[in-house]
Amino acid sequence: MSKFVAFMKNESGATAIEYGLLASLIAVAIITAVSTVGSGVGNSFNKVGGKLQ
Repeated sequence: MSKFVAFMKNESGATAIEYGLLASLIAVAIITAVSTVGSGVGNSFNKVGGKLQ
């Protein structure tokens, strides 16, 4: 019974899950920022290319 109580008090698995969720949220934020900046840069290059012609 004491092994079960010790298992229930162990929070290392919950911490790993929290770190995983945090890492996935950061990854989503980076992907969103990069795609937004990439679209803006692409539009800028298209404008410059249009003016050069």
